[in-house]
Amino acid sequence: MANDSYTPTTGRPVYLVDGVRTPFLKARGRPGPFTPVDLAVQAGRSLLLRQPMASSEFDQVILGCVNVISEEMNPARVAALRLGMGEAMTAFTVQINCGSGMQSLDTAYHYIQGGSADLILAGGAEALSHSPLLFQQKAVNWFAELETAKTFGQRLKALSRFRPSMLAPVIGLERGLTDPIAELNMGQTAEVIAQLFGITRQQADEYAVQSHLRLARAQKEGWLKNEVVPAIAADGRIFTEDDGVRPDSSVAHLAKLKPVFERPYGIVTAGNSSQITDGASWMILASEEAVNRYELTPRAVITDSCWSALDPEIMGLGPAMSIAELMTRHQLQTDDIDLWELNEAFAAQVLACLAALDDDTFCRNALGLEQRIGRIDPETLNVDGGAVALGHPVGTSGNRIVLHLVNALERKGLKRGIATQCIGGGQAGAMLIERV
Repeated sequence: MANDSYTPTTGRPVYLVDGVRTPFLKARGRPGPFTPVDLAVQAGRSLLLRQPMASSEFDQVILGCVNVISEEMNPARVAALRLGMGEAMTAFTVQINCGSGMQSLDTAYHYIQGGSADLILAGGAEALSHSPLLFQQKAVNWFAELETAKTFGQRLKALSRFRPSMLAPVIGLERGLTDPIAELNMGQTAEVIAQLFGITRQQADEYAVQSHLRLARAQKEGWLKNEVVPAIAADGRIFTEDDGVRPDSSVAHLAKLKPVFERPYGIVTAGNSSQITDGASWMILASEEAVNRYELTPRAVITDSCWSALDPEIMGLGPAMSIAELMTRHQLQTDDIDLWELNEAFAAQVLACLAALDDDTFCRNALGLEQRIGRIDPETLNVDGGAVALGHPVGTSGNRIVLHLVNALERKGLKRGIATQCIGGGQAGAMLIERV
């Protein structure tokens, strides 16, 4: 852990003023009702309409998105224009896999902290159900040969090489979730760290059930009503809640599912993994000058953020590194953090991170610390469920966990929290948030 090279940043305070998200909609084998920009507009419209300033008053729009579709290049700009923010509004899209939604916040944070902006709309949008089907490379080569053939004989020769198997598509999402360096998909990396820390199938399933039950409770109690805004499809359908939650989930039911990635002995199943989902989230960040100018009510301040990197084969342990760095920088103990949001890529991955932070050997050898970070109380972690229950639209999740952390701190009357997520490719990001 490169803590010795850290230099505390100085600059203006950066406030989180407001934010909303769409319902997270589970992919069901076909393109969903919304593209990434559709989702960004659905959430952004509601958020901007309730602000006292005109949408053209923002300095910039930043949007995280991983699976950008061809019709929406630079979705941040397309969304800003569709939201009526004006032709002069600069907007750009960021991509750091699962951390893209948090990267939008972090980029905005540094712009405002450094004095180059006062008001930024930062978010994440992802429609995994719209991930493309790709041609195999041999099919691409065949099309190229056919296209460049100049004579009838060359075209006939190319046509003779066609094989029906060339039309079998490659699933773009599957390729995207496989690390090209480690040559492991994300589920396999979760299996690796589960083995390292002795996480059992029973533990993973129990955690998954807890995630569903906590989200179901939050929906029933109305705790998400100020966070989730309805999304209206072109055909008139209205979506009001995250639809992947299973209130009747049980360990007995999950125990019947077969391992997906490492058969027959693996512990990662469809039931204890995050769901493939579509969704968008936005937050408004403001300087003190913007807060005063527009008479805004700041809800929280970003105290610090950090990004970490490690071997892609154990990418799921990234949050342990980012958490440790933030806490070391600010001389915090686990009891000083009131709430935690750790994105649930896989139940086993979350449990491995908790085990790593409470392990002397890992903290000493991997993080360079003199002692363990300590135990995180499960009652303070993902208190309203997480991606196992509501899904993981990869470009959005990092934004959602910060938004929900602010909301949960407010609801419970608490002060300080950390939001973090692992990132495909062997990285992680984390933010330290404090209520104003």
